[in-house]
Formats: sequence, C-alpha cells, structure tokens
Amino acid sequence: MREVVLDTETTGISVREGHRIVEIGCIELENLIPTKNRFHCYLNPERKVSEKALEVHGYTDEFLAKQIKFSEIGDKFLKFIKDKRLIIHNAEFDLGHLNNELSIFGKKKITNEVIDTLILARDKFPGSLVSLDALCKRYRIDNSNRTQHTALIDCDLLAKVYINLIDQKEPTLNFQNQDTDTKDENNMNVSYFKKVIKPNEKEILNHKEYLKNHLKKNYF
Repeated sequence: MREVVLDTETTGISVREGHRIVEIGCIELENLIPTKNRFHCYLNPERKVSEKALEVHGYTDEFLAKQIKFSEIGDKFLKFIKDKRLIIHNAEFDLGHLNNELSIFGKKKITNEVIDTLILARDKFPGSLVSLDALCKRYRIDNSNRTQHTALIDCDLLAKVYINLIDQKEPTLNFQNQDTDTKDENNMNVSYFKKVIKPNEKEILNHKEYLKNHLKKNYF
C-alpha cells in the first residue's frame, strides 16, 4: 500500500478570493514507512501573500516571485500522486486549493482516495483540540522545529500522527548493513509495537482500593 502525506501552504484561506498555493510538500509512505520518494516545490502564486498567511509560513512576495509556477510542475505532481491514497489534515482546504490550481492548469480534479486525519482525530477525540500541534503533543511527537508552517515539516509530523491515529506505532527500522548506501530490503526488519507500562505497587494498591469501594457502592 502506497500512500502520500500531503500538505500545502497558500497566500490565504479562500479560493473564491483568488488565493493560490505557494508550497506543496509530499512524503510517500509504503506500508506506513516513509520512503525516500518525496515531492516538494515553492510556487509563484502570481499575487500577493496576505498578512495572516505571511505570519503562518513566512514566505514573502519577493521570495515567491522568483519561484516556478504551478503550470510548470502540474504534470509532475499528478504523476507523483497517481494511484496513491492521500493523507491530509483538513483535506477540504488543501484539495480545494489543489483543484483550483489544476483547473487553472486545464486539468481535472483530484480523484484519489483521501484520508482526512482531522476527521479521524475528531472521531477519536471528540471535544478535544485536534490541530496538528495538539495531536503532536498528545502523542509526544517532537514538533519543536515547527516554528512556522512549512509543507515538508508538516508532512513529516503528520505521517507520525497518522500512524498513531490508526493505532500503529512508528516503525522501528533495523538495518544489518549500515555502512552501505544501498540497503537490501531483506536486511530490514520492521516491527510495530505499542508501549506497555506496568503499574507500580502503589498504583496496584490504589486500583484495588478503588475497585473495592466502587463495588461496595454499586452492588452491595
């Protein structure tokens, strides 16, 4: 199973107001393991970045004006995501902007299967904060380098969050031959695990006392 964790940065929120994409980041997963296959580019949106968006990602008009346009990478992007499931946090936002760019480019909308981790998180933790930062905190994922939103950093964090949301731990990779650049897949052991925390004696006693009082209150 090949999947693509995808994130975009834009000039603003609304496509209807003419906002465009300024960055696309994609990380490929194979059986939940990140591969070396990535797609990343900065884009010239051919319009100004809103003040709020600038605060989020920090990409200035001067920097973006020097970048390529979506029409120059559209086909390459479509080839990268072809026949792969897309993993996106708040998919409605990113797909709306991507489909807008594709429409301008003269292409059809994205039809890939999509998993929205925002919906997964809301279903799993109703009433709780489910932003990417909040989920990183919940799963103890280090997001200290996320001082601003950038597509590849967000993809890397989202890949880890996604694995936890579907009740899998991050894969542990053990290579028998670390000194070579090319590693035989047969030499790679992949294991998924969940950490088991054993209670100490005090916690066991407290638990027994709780059960004793609880049973008395409700059944005797």
